[in-house]
Amino acid sequence: MTKETAASTAQMRKGVLELCILRVLRQGEAYTSDIVAALQAVDLLVVEGTIYPLLTRMKNAETLTYRWAESASGPPRKYYSMTPQGENVLEEMEAAWDQFVDSVNSLSQPNQD
Repeated sequence: MTKETAASTAQMRKGVLELCILRVLRQGEAYTSDIVAALQAVDLLVVEGTIYPLLTRMKNAETLTYRWAESASGPPRKYYSMTPQGENVLEEMEAAWDQFVDSVNSLSQPNQD
């Protein structure tokens, strides 16, 4: 993969990261490392340092919330969950994503004229 392709791919991933996080949280609350693991499991390679600022922005936008829970293996952990507003945003983002993918894919189809 060229440097240019790698940079473009990274930008595409960053662009859909919020949608991906909301899809993970649709399954239920999750700790940051659980979110990262779910994304990495489907080859969306991200690190916690990328996720934390986005989670803060999403919390400030009221699409998600969190609760603190004690941990047997260290300091308390922050568990994130989607808010009702986040569920609405997820629905809107999924519709926009589907339309976007269809539009991009239509460019590779032969012209039907």
